[in-house]
Amino acid sequence: MIINNRSKAGRSNTPETPAIDFPVVAIGASAGGLDPIVAFLTQVPPDSGIAYVVIQHLDPTHKAMLPELLQRTTSIPVSEIAHHMPVRPGQIYVIPPNADLGLAKGRFQLSAPQQARGHRLPIDTFFDVLATQVGEQAVGVIFSGMGSDGTRGMQAIKQAGGLTLAQYPDTAKFDMMPQSAISSDVVDLIDYPEKMPAKIIHYLFRSNFLNLPGAEPESRNSLQEIVTLLSDHTGNSFSDYKINTVLRRIERRMSLFQMATMDEYVPYLRDNPAEIDLLFKELLIGVTSFFRDQKVWEYLKMVALPQLLAANPEGRTFKAWIPACSTGEEAYSLAMVFHEVVANVNPPSKYSLQIFATDLSGDAIDRARQGRFSKSIVSDVSAERMERFFFADKNEFLIKKEIRNMIIFAQQNIISDPPFTKLDILCCRNLLIYLNAKLQQRLIPLFHYALNRDGVLLLGSADTPGHFSDLFVPLTTSTRLYRRLDNLARQRLPTYFPTKVSATHPPIPSDTREVSMTGKIQSHVEQLLLQKYSPAAALLNQDGDILYINGRTGAFLEPAAGKANWNIHAMARDGLRYELPGLIKQALQSEEMVRMRGLVVKDHAGQSLGVDMTAEALSQPESLRGMVFITFSSVPLVPESRRGRSPNPKVLELEQQLAQARNEIQAVRDEMQTSREELKSANEELQSTNEELQSTNEELTTSKEEMQSLNEELYTVNAELQSKVDDLSLVNSDMKNLLNSTDIATIFLDSALRIRRFTAPATQIYKLIQTDLRRPLSDIVNDLDYPGLEADAQEVIRSLVFSERQVPTKTGRWYNVRIMPYRTVENVIDGVVVTFINITESKLLEAQLRQIQSGVKISKESDGGLS
Repeated sequence: MIINNRSKAGRSNTPETPAIDFPVVAIGASAGGLDPIVAFLTQVPPDSGIAYVVIQHLDPTHKAMLPELLQRTTSIPVSEIAHHMPVRPGQIYVIPPNADLGLAKGRFQLSAPQQARGHRLPIDTFFDVLATQVGEQAVGVIFSGMGSDGTRGMQAIKQAGGLTLAQYPDTAKFDMMPQSAISSDVVDLIDYPEKMPAKIIHYLFRSNFLNLPGAEPESRNSLQEIVTLLSDHTGNSFSDYKINTVLRRIERRMSLFQMATMDEYVPYLRDNPAEIDLLFKELLIGVTSFFRDQKVWEYLKMVALPQLLAANPEGRTFKAWIPACSTGEEAYSLAMVFHEVVANVNPPSKYSLQIFATDLSGDAIDRARQGRFSKSIVSDVSAERMERFFFADKNEFLIKKEIRNMIIFAQQNIISDPPFTKLDILCCRNLLIYLNAKLQQRLIPLFHYALNRDGVLLLGSADTPGHFSDLFVPLTTSTRLYRRLDNLARQRLPTYFPTKVSATHPPIPSDTREVSMTGKIQSHVEQLLLQKYSPAAALLNQDGDILYINGRTGAFLEPAAGKANWNIHAMARDGLRYELPGLIKQALQSEEMVRMRGLVVKDHAGQSLGVDMTAEALSQPESLRGMVFITFSSVPLVPESRRGRSPNPKVLELEQQLAQARNEIQAVRDEMQTSREELKSANEELQSTNEELQSTNEELTTSKEEMQSLNEELYTVNAELQSKVDDLSLVNSDMKNLLNSTDIATIFLDSALRIRRFTAPATQIYKLIQTDLRRPLSDIVNDLDYPGLEADAQEVIRSLVFSERQVPTKTGRWYNVRIMPYRTVENVIDGVVVTFINITESKLLEAQLRQIQSGVKISKESDGGLS
């Protein structure tokens, strides 16, 4: 017996029933749904502590008998829902006919349907409300039915953290509803209806409603291993996701397999790569819809976008980026709103918008590119927009090309891949709430960097710029729309690591075989005629054109009047002309020799001749493959008495024409039958070709979008590199001017004493020119009387102690030569710097001073001698 202890707290009879704090399982079904509902409820224990709500498409004009039918199959109380009826665990509730079902403060809310009959989606309506009111304790189940009702509601339940299930489509009488939910990737578990209750109860009871593990060291180790497996398998790291988000999604997957600890789940992940993919999709939380938060889109349409257009010249192309776009609904919503705003501009103006929509999930991007959505979107998109921007295709809606062509979809990791830049609009909704504070602090400046001045930032209802309020200013207090501010103190160029781009292989040309009609035709024909006793014969292609004639065929064939025509149908004489097409056709179809006997033909003299004809489609030799070989044989006419015919020539002619007409009719019938089969085959081939062309077109579109995305990334990287080049050029100019302004001869040498750079005054000492760079200093002629300069330079590199000497030149000048180690920014010794300071004047003054001092000394000595 399994009872949820927390459900007992919610069993209150007071009108002030608080928000529901026990699980609620909502079951959606339509045509063929009664049997799976009964199979499900018969397996529900009476003390499960769960409330069950059955929503079925019912006839609004008849009283429902569903409660009575269900009560016969279970001991759990079954009730038809009444307005303001409280929701209690251990009960089964059934929606009444002709009503929309809601939920508020623990009580059901009934209202008149807003949509016309045939367009109502009661399952989606209640699933949406259930997700809002119950959250993680909501469970949505889809059974047999037509249409796609329930798919959008399952998305809402999944986004809220609830559990979603659907029956196997092949077990449903009408598989459209479960198939729609499954194909939308919003179903956690696909199973048989009778097996679902036990798994639901186990999931809800075991999970204890997010009493998350992770505090124990064992759980931390297992969690780290799971994150590593995800990173190795998908190439994406989830280390910057909120820990509760990751644990919650892992726990959901564990619950589906009835695993109690992560230590059980880790080996299962290692052995099942497909489960890693499912966990990856679970962590991405790819849930979205058209025009979420209508007031946000209304403000964007009425205020923000018109202001953006008014501030820019006519004809400008705006750019928008939608990261984490999932299956594209957000991107298409923005495209439709922009299209409407441009259409309402007065006077009419030509503005365009290029939207870059990206997501981490390749599957989601593939679905977004198709622009194909279930009919459940009618609850999110107005009838006017449905008619204007969509067209119906079977049981789905396709986006029109004018909207599709505005968007480029590409797979991208917003954390590590370069962003799109120079944007006017950036829409990132319901992503930041799943990321930790550290990553949010990286992404908000990233968004500021990517947007142009006064660009618009659109965040989700639970997202804010945080403490980066000096980068964005809110446009309104009720929406998450912001305008970019210029804050030079906070701007900095982010660093990114571009993703690898895989190259595609060109298609391998198909092997073709050229069939040649030239060669040894005559020799082959002559050999064949010898085998056939050399009758009168003709070799034809499949169109009846004569390629070769053997023997005397004048009695059977004659050239047609007018322009030369070598087609046998034009050359055949009367009596053969109408029989030849059928004969040739039979030969081509049967690939065997076909005979036609007893034909009567008149020659050029008007004499009647008996003729037998044979036709054979040739397969050997190779040079004659596909051709038709016709032979004519003259035979005696059968006497009239033996033929049993009237001797009247007119009667004979009429009989022959009648036989000919019958043959022609039969030939036409056969030809029609063959044509019908060929048309059917051709139609199938055309359908296949059309599918291939659509696939090829989609691949080309994908390649184009990926190339444009790559070009955008390269443009961003190029801008970063150009900025660095400009900085280096500026530093180089500063250093050059600094060295020239000192007027000191300086030579930079590398570790091998090769010249790296020199200043202009150094050319007065060494005979240097620009082409001497990278040459050893010892190769250059100089005026110094300093043969040990290279040795002193090597010693400075070894000891790191500078050297200084006063050295004369051959022209009488003196220089103070100073050799110092060359240190890089990383404090690595990479050569020496040699400076030459001209001290000639100092030396001259020193010599004059010595002369004066010597003269004074001599004078004193002379004065002493005289005395």
